[in-house]
Amino acid sequence: MKYTLILALSLGLAVAANAQSVHGKKISEDGAVPAPELVAKLGDKPEMTTKVQGTVASVCKVKGCWMEVKTDEGKTMRVTFKDYGFFVPKDIAGKQVVFEGVAQQTTTSVADLKHYAEDAGKSKAEIAKITEPEKALTFVADGVIVK
Repeated sequence: MKYTLILALSLGLAVAANAQSVHGKKISEDGAVPAPELVAKLGDKPEMTTKVQGTVASVCKVKGCWMEVKTDEGKTMRVTFKDYGFFVPKDIAGKQVVFEGVAQQTTTSVADLKHYAEDAGKSKAEIAKITEPEKALTFVADGVIVK
């Protein structure tokens, strides 16, 4: 009986260690493009439906309503969630994620950039330095897997 309990506990811990959480639409990892390759794959297109795998750089500290995923050369891509319909855990910085949806070349307004900076916990001085809109690669995800 003692060994059965130990075996059950060990199995439970092993499953928990490999657990994934799914947010939004249920998706699979199959066919995901590494985040650093997304820019080249998108090319000159204004948008593209795709699936991406990458490492989370930061997450909205207020409620997990966006995340930034590392792309290449120290850059990140902001990932928001379709129709504000789901959020991700606020403690996933550094974790691997797979997300599916639409990659877009966008321009983010100064007001939105300041809002994102507030959500990220930036200081008032850092927020005040935001004076120009930002052209960037962004992503609207239908679903996210957190590994």
